[in-house]
Amino acid sequence: MLTPAQIAVVKATAPVVAANANRITGTFYPLMFERFPEVRAVFNQSHQRGGAQPEALANAIIAYASNIDRLEVLGPAVEGIVQKHVSLNITPDQYGIVGACLMEAIGRVLGDAVTAEVADAWGAAYWQLARLLIAAEEAEYARKAALTGGWRGARRFRIAGKTAESAVITSFRLEPVDGGRVMDFLPGQYLGLKLAIGGETVHRNYSLSASPNGRDYRISVKREAQGLVSGFLHDRARVGDELEVYPPAGEFVLREGDGPLLLITGGVGQTPALPLAEQALAAGRKVVYVHAAINGSVHAFRNHLDDLAGRHAGLTTVYCYAEPETTDQPHLTGLLDRERLAALLPREPGVAAYVVGPKPFMTAVIGALTALGLPASAIFHEFFGPKEAIA
Repeated sequence: MLTPAQIAVVKATAPVVAANANRITGTFYPLMFERFPEVRAVFNQSHQRGGAQPEALANAIIAYASNIDRLEVLGPAVEGIVQKHVSLNITPDQYGIVGACLMEAIGRVLGDAVTAEVADAWGAAYWQLARLLIAAEEAEYARKAALTGGWRGARRFRIAGKTAESAVITSFRLEPVDGGRVMDFLPGQYLGLKLAIGGETVHRNYSLSASPNGRDYRISVKREAQGLVSGFLHDRARVGDELEVYPPAGEFVLREGDGPLLLITGGVGQTPALPLAEQALAAGRKVVYVHAAINGSVHAFRNHLDDLAGRHAGLTTVYCYAEPETTDQPHLTGLLDRERLAALLPREPGVAAYVVGPKPFMTAVIGALTALGLPASAIFHEFFGPKEAIA
């Protein structure tokens, strides 16, 4: 635990660190990758190049320092970090690497402002958070390993099926090489994958796009322009190939309640929403499933959803195409604006909205839902990369 004096120092210097947070994280990552190249595999390098990962870390540092004396408000954020770390099999020794490089980066950027007292306080603050995360992650590793079909660390899986769902999305069915059961998961969660591509080890997370069955898992991957892993999976991965998989993780799951569910997805954002819809329908909840796509050629799982709607009177599907082709048959054309969302928002009490898709899409949709009076506590969203601010 931090002493009152250390807390006071962190709070007093937090504005200076906040003002330089992006420079600090921009210094930290290259330093860490140069000193410890083995940790590069844990980080998506496209997020590094685009600046999303450094920005997300900068925001996290600011949030932590600003709430150093009331950590309880960071509970949801901490849970998200724990889930992401577990999906990447983060180990306690890696916290030592991060801590040393982060403190050196702070020293390089702030220079003489980092006195012995400041360095001691920030070092103590870092290790307070690190120990909290290490303990929570260990508990989660142990819990998953104890489940029926559960495991810890990497487990070898085989690609048992590969199905094109649209012009840009392909599903991969993964079954364990050892022939055993696989642990159940909560709809909305994702898998951590470890692959070797061109002599380089890389990690990625992909949402589970089918409901749990105890036998295998399904992920559905969008081909990204210049995407290292998505390109490899689409073009080079074959049925029978093996890869390493970490247990399911994630906090984008269905909250308790019996009110109607509004699922709003854009593009490949459907992947966690499909099992969420099935879970809610099985529980007797009304579901309005809204999907936005450019056109029908890139709209995956339409037949599956239409079939699901045919079997569940409580499911309403709405497809909105921004640029429909002549043969397309969407319910709406153009963009999902506030007026259209107002018409789709269920009128019953207890509505919960789950939004998944590209960041600009989520920003626009969440802004419209908020303007329509839906409280922030009833709106949930999922990022496919580092957590960023939704304005």
